[in-house]
Amino acid sequence: MNGIPEAGAAEVAPASSSRRRLVPLLLLGVAAALLAADQLVKNWVISTLPEERVVPVLGDFLQWYFVRNPGAAFSIASGSTWIFTTLAVIVVVVILWQIRRLRSIPWGLFLGLLLGGVLGNLTDRLTREPGFPVGHVIDYILTPWMWLGFDPAIYNIADIGIVSGMVIFVVISLLGLPIDGSPRARHRDHGRRGAARAENTGEDRGDGAS
Repeated sequence: MNGIPEAGAAEVAPASSSRRRLVPLLLLGVAAALLAADQLVKNWVISTLPEERVVPVLGDFLQWYFVRNPGAAFSIASGSTWIFTTLAVIVVVVILWQIRRLRSIPWGLFLGLLLGGVLGNLTDRLTREPGFPVGHVIDYILTPWMWLGFDPAIYNIADIGIVSGMVIFVVISLLGLPIDGSPRARHRDHGRRGAARAENTGEDRGDGAS
């Protein structure tokens, strides 16, 4: 009957309300965990490791190499610290603004990793030597087999979070998942069901009139 709401519609509202609360919490939780891990390890590196000296961990596969990086991730574009500080602040503001639309778990994971990574390196630029807002980022993970340009990659946990988040973003983009958590396939399915109901109702009315 027209006055009785469908069961599916009643189930969608609580699920949407739950996602509205839980997915932003996922984003903030991932970001906070990544930021805490990044800063704790960086403090350990500063207090323990010698600067610019290789400390073997897994032979030539993984090594510690403590450097203070004035550039971007993986020691790219050194000497432009203030530019990356400004860009990082913009990224943080945009992510926090998007929380109001966020319902998708993959999007929440992507934005959480990106936010945590950006905040990790931004914290260095705002608080570490030579001072606000041009502090140097603490890099310490060296993988000699991974080359970027003419130098091997030297990075940190925040950089890993950023890159992992971007990998998830590529998958999200390929799958076409919207940030509001409403898969297109579900919309198409509801559309087909609605058309089928309308067609069946028309046929029933036609049968009753004959």
